[in-house]
Amino acid sequence: MREIKQKQKYNNKAGAHKENTNASENSDREDIIEGRNAVIEALKSDRTVEQILVSGGDTEGSINVVYALAKDKGIVIKEVDRRKLDQISVTGAHQGVIAYVTPYKYCEIDDILEYAKSKDEDPFIILLDEIEDPHNFGSIVRTAEICGAHGIIIPKRRNVGVTPTVYKSSAGAVEYMKIAKVTNINVAIDNLKKKGVWIYGAHMDGEGYCFESNFAGPVALVVGSEGKGISKLTKEKCDVLVKIPMKGNITSLNASVAAGIIMYEILKQRIKRG
Repeated sequence: MREIKQKQKYNNKAGAHKENTNASENSDREDIIEGRNAVIEALKSDRTVEQILVSGGDTEGSINVVYALAKDKGIVIKEVDRRKLDQISVTGAHQGVIAYVTPYKYCEIDDILEYAKSKDEDPFIILLDEIEDPHNFGSIVRTAEICGAHGIIIPKRRNVGVTPTVYKSSAGAVEYMKIAKVTNINVAIDNLKKKGVWIYGAHMDGEGYCFESNFAGPVALVVGSEGKGISKLTKEKCDVLVKIPMKGNITSLNASVAAGIIMYEILKQRIKRG
């Protein structure tokens, strides 16, 4: 009897390990989009949607928009049991719809600069230094898009890519944001400097507050990781370090919140200058 219990315990552990391994592997996928708003934005964009899975019998609310847009584009919708969606889901909040898409197409830094030029605007770029939390990354993408940033630059290593969680957290803003992946973020900073872009780092040791800084001209904002902040070498490469005023007992902000506060300051100054 003891042997049977030990075997069952081992099998349960093995099953849990396999489930966790699969979840870890799925979290890096860039070929699925989850959630009604996220799928709707994908359907409105130029992204290639290969197939959509919808929970059978779900016909209320914005799911009808998904059906209508998919019909207009001739995209196949397959009704499945909700448990099937639960198995596929990475976010755990698919809202009864998952779309299979071509993986996100990353751009080059020059594409971001050309986009700014095409709009006759000074470049406004966000550089992320090892942001590993997909919810933070998604929130930053969403705020960057709203604030009129022309693109985001991320390192290939130790930074989350455009995963389903990032996509959902951005509320579909990923579809409207140029994102470049680079081998070395510091080399990218050097290249931006050569092209006249001024590099600002969000850091608690900043020389002045963000609302005191002059963000005129081509701007790139560096945002550090959730735990370590901006790495030492990257910090040294910044032209200016700016801080955010804080009066409470907590002395640090979530990376996406900190990024958002400074991005809105940049936007505010640009609106004032016209």
